[in-house]
Amino acid sequence: MSTIDEILQRGADGGRISPDEALLLYTDAPLHPLGEAADAVRRRRYPDGIVTYIIDRNINYTNVCVTACKFCAFYRAPKHEEGWSHSTEEILRRCAEAVELGATQVMLQGGHHPDYGVEYYEQLFSAVKAAHPDLVIHSIGPSEILHMAKVSSVSIADALRRIQAAGLDSIAGAGAEMLPVRPRQAIAPLKESGARWLEVMETAHGLGLESTATMMMGTGETNAERIEHIRMIRDVQDRTGGFRSFIPWTYQPENNHLRGRTQATSLEYLRMIAVSRLFFDNVKHLQGSWLTTGKDIGQLTLHYGADDLGSVMLEENVVSSAGARHRSNRTELIELIRGAGRIPAQRDTLYRHLVVHVDPADDPVDERVHSHFSSTALTLTPAS
Repeated sequence: MSTIDEILQRGADGGRISPDEALLLYTDAPLHPLGEAADAVRRRRYPDGIVTYIIDRNINYTNVCVTACKFCAFYRAPKHEEGWSHSTEEILRRCAEAVELGATQVMLQGGHHPDYGVEYYEQLFSAVKAAHPDLVIHSIGPSEILHMAKVSSVSIADALRRIQAAGLDSIAGAGAEMLPVRPRQAIAPLKESGARWLEVMETAHGLGLESTATMMMGTGETNAERIEHIRMIRDVQDRTGGFRSFIPWTYQPENNHLRGRTQATSLEYLRMIAVSRLFFDNVKHLQGSWLTTGKDIGQLTLHYGADDLGSVMLEENVVSSAGARHRSNRTELIELIRGAGRIPAQRDTLYRHLVVHVDPADDPVDERVHSHFSSTALTLTPAS
């Protein structure tokens, strides 16, 4: 077995580290050398020192869901009095508002509504594209794709082809949570397996639909299971190259059945960020989460290998329902990035730089471009 120093040096130089070596680094590597090695990878990949952010809006079309994940505070069972679904008109209104505020993408996500098959998503995506042809639909995840295919009695590939033709540009990493069998069954026993989640992603990649990959830490999984999660993703990435970025975040404890009995600490999160940057030699981008960990920890991720701080997020309802109360705006994200000694840049979904904020004197100022949470009470249509 290589020593920790040898593994860190190999990883920093761009060499591949094994899952066992990643676990050793995660549990035993001194924090500062671990962060330095991960940051060396970032500097080699992005020598310009640029860290990106995006302006987007998460629009939830329904909170009605049959899957009942134990960590989720957002969903309501079918026929529940607090269940709701947005009309297409309301979704288009929110899209228009997002575009007016400078958003370049929307994330349309929602529960597994028993009536929503492929046809619903075809209608929704085509309506958004007809109204806003340049707005990128980076939306849904494998769980919704499996659900719609089941409702409509079609294959996964057919469902993917149809929603891609309707306007879906890329797939969000939603629903990954924890991919290994034991922790996934513990928190989401009605959800597809981690292997099945990855199978949908691999099928999508083969059809030209790229995606992101995520991980939710802190629901009682072991250190080894956390590493197994990233191993499963890296193996698929070796075959497809379809994951644009990896986005780990932390479980939020309010208003759900787990009730915060287990949580990931900020230190565990920073260590996972660093290990992920070293482990994912085949994934270009690594995003730090300020939404679930706070802006101070979000900024620290930029010293542990992250090259992206995610979204200003004009609307977010799911994670905030479980207790995430961190808010930000464009000015704050730019200042967080610059305060870490990096050059801020607004990006698009493909990580192309739209605006590079080199001179602070030229920074944009718009008080309306800020994040919102728990805004689902607006203009709702009762669920069927």
